Parts: sequence; structure tokens; C-alpha cells
Amino acid sequence: MKLGFIFAGQGSQYVGMGKSLYDHYELAKEVYDGIDLDFDVKALSFEGPEEKLNLTEYTQPCMLAVAISAVKILKAAGITPDMVCGLSLGEYSALACAGVFDEKTAFEVIRYRGQAMADAAKGIECSMVAVLGLDRETLNTCIEEASQEGYVTISNYNCPGQLVIGGEKAAVAKAAELAKAKGAKRTMPLKTSGPFHTALLKEASLALEKKFKDVTFHDMQVPVVFNTLGREKNADENIPAILTKQVMSSVYFEDCIRYMLSQGVDTIVEIGPGKVLSGFVKKIDRSIRLYQVQDQESMEATISALKEEL
Repeated sequence: MKLGFIFAGQGSQYVGMGKSLYDHYELAKEVYDGIDLDFDVKALSFEGPEEKLNLTEYTQPCMLAVAISAVKILKAAGITPDMVCGLSLGEYSALACAGVFDEKTAFEVIRYRGQAMADAAKGIECSMVAVLGLDRETLNTCIEEASQEGYVTISNYNCPGQLVIGGEKAAVAKAAELAKAKGAKRTMPLKTSGPFHTALLKEASLALEKKFKDVTFHDMQVPVVFNTLGREKNADENIPAILTKQVMSSVYFEDCIRYMLSQGVDTIVEIGPGKVLSGFVKKIDRSIRLYQVQDQESMEATISALKEEL
């Protein structure tokens, strides 16, 4: 068995996430009680309000807390990954898991990233739409035509049959309209607070570039598959530059999973609230053994199953 951990991204959050881990595991209590940020991550995660939890600058540290707690519990049970990957903010959880960020730095960086993204999105008339049932090439044709209305791009390559477009509102609407005309089964507006993973977040990218000059990046203890690359990094590529680019560039999640498979990964644990990534993985390759960890019940089931396999 070759084991991969994948970490959930923004949009999977819900009020109460992480509480079950906190209530049942001392390691999770240590994580949540040790967070030192300018807001109470534990209270917001466990009690809400939902409106505040859904704001980018607050969502990201709360999601990270679940991920770090879960990884610590799994590692204490003797379950460690051979390779890691995350979707968008989940990439930071993956890097923390791989030892690139220590715990304190991970929370500080992700808090800064969330705020930088929120600031960069202010005042932009933007939207994001999931496009179902259309291939990349056809959707790119739609985008080229819609670009007469403004800026629009494919921001997420999630899995076969699910792509996400983002950008200026009029251009996104036009691209979605054209996509339906060319055979898309469905287009769904997403409840996002900014044009994530598009060039419209250039200011966030510049802010992160400046921030990373004062951040310590440790060597990876586990291989990380990066969103913008769809693979591991080469020797001449550096993590700060990759992360600076990531916030304003497309996420190639499908490519990341296919790369993990090409490296022999046959079992994957999705870590974080919800089961969105597991759904993507099933559409990429149904032969992968899939587990998911977000609370005490799923944690115990996953540990039990993996220990039996190991």
C-alpha cells in the first residue's frame, strides 16, 4: 500500500467542524488551545456564526486547525503518508503535514493569506461558476469568445466533467452561457467571496511574496504535489515562488491526483470537513481506496481500516 493524504479546500467548512476531534482527542485539544491569532478559532469553528466562518480571512485558519489536528492523531496511531496534496488552502495543510511549516508559522501564514485574498477581492465585480459535463478544450473555446466581455479563466480543474471558471462577472456569465450552448450539463454559481485562482488576485500574490521573505520554509519530509504544477516541484523550483503563484493561478487538482497515481499511490485519505475531494477522486479513478477523516467517528473507522491493511 502507498498512502496519500489530500486536504480539503475552502467551501467545505461548516459550523461545528473539528469539535468532535477536540472533544475526544488530547492532541486536538493541544492544537486548538495553542492557536494564537487575533480571533478565537475554536469558538468560531465550533459555534459560528456561519456568516463569519464563511469569510475567507476566517475560514482558512479554521480549516487548517481541523487538518493539523487530524494529522497529529493519525501520526500518533502510526499512520503517515507517502505523499501529500491539498486543494487551494489545503496545500498549506499539506505543507504543514510535510514539515515545511511548523504549527505556529502555518497558522500565521494562512491567516495572512486569507486576509490578503479578502483585501484583494474588495471592490471587484466578480463571480465563479462550476461547469459540469464539458471538456477543457471546449470550455477554453467558450472563454476565448467570452473574453470580449472582460477577464475570465478556468480557475479549477477538479476532475473529469467538473471545471470552475472565475473572473469578471459579465465575462463569467457569458462563458457559462456559451458552455451550456456547447453541451455543458449544468452551470452552477459558487458562493465565493472573490475570484480565487485568477489573475484578479494579483495583489494577494504580491502581498504573499513580501510576507514569505520573513517566513522559514523547512525541508519537505514527505513529497508534496503542488496545485499549479500538477506534480512535485523540481530542484530549481522553490516553494515560496510556487505559493505566490498559486493564489492567482489555476488549480490542477485532477492532474495532481493522476500524478500521485503514477507514483504508485493506491490509497488516499481525505482530511478536513466534507467529502468534496473524495467525490473528485472517484471521478478520476474509482480503483483508489478512499477514506475520509473529519470527526471522531470517521477517524476511528479510518485508523481501524488502515491498520488492518498495514
